[in-house]
Amino acid sequence: MVQIPPPGLTAFGPDFPFAFDEWLDHEAGLGSVPDHVMGSEIAIVGGGVAGMVAGYELMKLGLKPIIYEISRMGGRLRSVPFPKSPGVVAELGGMRFPLSGSSLWKYIDMLGLESRPFPNPLSETAGSTVVELAGEAHFARSMDDLPAIFHEVANAWETALEDDANLGQIQAAMANRDAAEVHRLWDPIVKRWDDRTFYDFIATSPEFSRLSYRHREVFGQVGFGTGGWDSDFPNSMLEILRVVMAAFEDDQRYIVGGAEKIPRGIWAHEPDSLVGHRAGTSLSGLNGGVTRPGVTAIARGADGQFDVTDRWGRTSSFPAVLVTTQSWLMTTSIDVEESLFSHKVWMALDRTRYMPSSKTFVMVDRPFWNDIDPQTGRPMMSMTLTDRNTRGTYLLDNGPDQPAVILLSYAWQSDAMKLLSMNASDRAELALDALAAIYPNTDVRSHIVGEPITVSWETDPDFLGAFKSAMPGHYRYNHRMYSHFMQADNPPAQRGIFIAGDDVSWTPGWAEGAVQTALNAVWGIVNHLGGASHPNNPGPGDVFAEFGPVALPDD
Repeated sequence: MVQIPPPGLTAFGPDFPFAFDEWLDHEAGLGSVPDHVMGSEIAIVGGGVAGMVAGYELMKLGLKPIIYEISRMGGRLRSVPFPKSPGVVAELGGMRFPLSGSSLWKYIDMLGLESRPFPNPLSETAGSTVVELAGEAHFARSMDDLPAIFHEVANAWETALEDDANLGQIQAAMANRDAAEVHRLWDPIVKRWDDRTFYDFIATSPEFSRLSYRHREVFGQVGFGTGGWDSDFPNSMLEILRVVMAAFEDDQRYIVGGAEKIPRGIWAHEPDSLVGHRAGTSLSGLNGGVTRPGVTAIARGADGQFDVTDRWGRTSSFPAVLVTTQSWLMTTSIDVEESLFSHKVWMALDRTRYMPSSKTFVMVDRPFWNDIDPQTGRPMMSMTLTDRNTRGTYLLDNGPDQPAVILLSYAWQSDAMKLLSMNASDRAELALDALAAIYPNTDVRSHIVGEPITVSWETDPDFLGAFKSAMPGHYRYNHRMYSHFMQADNPPAQRGIFIAGDDVSWTPGWAEGAVQTALNAVWGIVNHLGGASHPNNPGPGDVFAEFGPVALPDD
């Protein structure tokens, strides 16, 4: 049994079923601000995709976003070129983007970026996949080529999703953009699964319960879609269900030349229609071609505005601030005045849990894996899923006889932590040793060009982790963060500072969540400045009371 998402399915909820893509497309635009605030500078802390999207839309409305960035533009959309071939990149952050993330794709299409299907294991694009567990390797062109146990696991997973989480009905309601029906089906699931883990879902499912422990082990090691899921077993099941409901594991594409082209493209893009600025205006132009340094302090000034201080001691005042950085930075490296957030919001920001992750890449002279092994009659290498330290190995082809890239190892949680003390060369050697055991006839080393590139996001002081991974009981924290843009009921001291980013969203680790929260913040900033959405195109805050996420009681 293979679950096929219904046509037209997008990330329309399930927590907040609002059509962000339709809001973006509407001829009336996202709203307007009063004449007396036109041209006002708005501070945006963080130059990732959330900061760039918010800045771009605020610029179109006649405001002047000022972008602060402590590291490099792009955030966790970081594409690092190999020195020996600058056109070939290692995607250290986001690298695959599901078509169901329709708001993000509005910007990708706007920029005219070229994309191609991502070669996930067992996909047609991958060509072939090797699944190696407990020393036994299985070669497959598709799922049909794998042994019966894999089919039993896949069927159990699909049945559990249908029987225990109403997958088909919720996806149909999301595809039909029936907000009331999405809430009717999803809200009871929130109440049922907020306090329970992904592993709990698997272990207690009637379908999995009738199978062996080995079946659960196979599911954790291999998974379906983008690879093994056991690193997510401790997470809240709600987080997994959201990914599945929105089909984020399906129809994924990569950006040719690197995902970093998305935020950098938005930074430089000159919109056809904008208010209060001359034609040809871009975020880059408004910022003098360079972002301001990283922020070290945010406080309420004596005049009621926000004083933002950068790392060189320069302080500027703004009527509103949007913070898109990783939330822990507001409790560590940025001195944010405590009175700007309620204690409940501070708790949510500080209790957010982040996932360790590591990637190690090498560039090779050509896609040699397409050569046929004379002993086996199969390709010299395939996309690989294994229980060895590499976990997932991806082969990224740039065309015949062109330099290519191998993502030697993509690991999470404890598998990533094992590598934390190793440098790039040591990590590459460890991965190559593991691959040599799987492909004894393939000499990968002979094809490597230059030095490996690696990342561990948890060691980066500006990120402290790859992305949020909610624990059981964290729904209320996520609700406080996501709903923070609705500030009408806040005391005055807590109005005017906004948060956005994928860790504020319901779908951490996916750029679509960063875009949606950025658009929420745009609505919030416009309303904070006395503006409003057009009556014919209500924004997220205009319908939040009716369709916002279900609130669970704190007491």
